[in-house]
Amino acid sequence: MTVLVTGVAGFIGSHVALSLLDRGEAVLGIDDLNDYYDPALKRARLARLEGRAGFSFRRIDIADRQAVQALAGHMPRIDRIVHLAAQAGVRYSIEAPHSYTRANVEGHLCLLELARHLPGLRHMVYASSSSVYGANQDLPFSEADRVDTPLSLYAATKRAGELMAYTYAHLYGLPLTGLRFFTVYGPWGRPDMSAWIFTRAILAGQPIRVFNQGRMQRDFTYIDDITNGVIAALDAPPAAGGAPGAVSHRVFNLGNNAPVALGDFILAIEAALGRDAVKILEPMQPGDVPATYADIAPAHDLLGFSPTTPIATGIPRFVAWYRDYHGL
Repeated sequence: MTVLVTGVAGFIGSHVALSLLDRGEAVLGIDDLNDYYDPALKRARLARLEGRAGFSFRRIDIADRQAVQALAGHMPRIDRIVHLAAQAGVRYSIEAPHSYTRANVEGHLCLLELARHLPGLRHMVYASSSSVYGANQDLPFSEADRVDTPLSLYAATKRAGELMAYTYAHLYGLPLTGLRFFTVYGPWGRPDMSAWIFTRAILAGQPIRVFNQGRMQRDFTYIDDITNGVIAALDAPPAAGGAPGAVSHRVFNLGNNAPVALGDFILAIEAALGRDAVKILEPMQPGDVPATYADIAPAHDLLGFSPTTPIATGIPRFVAWYRDYHGL
């Protein structure tokens, strides 16, 4: 049988696909290789997968309804889906809002429609985000918290995806699991995220912008821990049926359960680079939140999720990869 991985040339998607291949799975990866950031990085990630036994790739936009639906006929052996393709980034959602509704709402709907037309579907896991917690003031963030105060369009589209998934689980009995990722970083990461931005600027001798005067905390989560969580979730589909009215849809936080002050995150990068940063302190940006902190008890209890990588370990690994990738 085959696992479909959307966003396979992306940061998390490429790591998940490698992990699945390493354990002998057949993987069909799809990605549109768009230019939200340098497509050369996406192609480099894809090159790590191509040539591996069991891997195949198709260039598909997930919002292309006909192309996605055609997979049900062309690849009937798909029995699991890891849906990670999305338009990412909180700040960019202010600049280009329509790209978010296209990818994260219309594209998500296309995958749900594909899922319900796959006769042998066992489970679909999809990416949500810690941003759905929005203006929530209670820490740590729990899956039981209300999430109806999104502070960015990105967050709103991710919450919409969760609601759509619940509806499809209710209507069609689809086994669906949403994963709320908390600030993922590590080798092969995205250029629009803080680890990359800070590392690039410090190496170039350029100042870094530090928002909210540096009074930020993030539950930075290393990519290997996230990958392990995604695979664990994929292997544990919610049970169909059960109690009257029960719906085969669940949502889990995947975070490090250890928020780190932004200043300490920058210090770890400075230490790994052996250079000091020049900091420009700026106010909070629209759509941002001052802190994120994941309650991971449900993911630990039901999936065995237990992150093991602190920033003291993860940041040097990222910096070493960054230097190697750029030949520095």
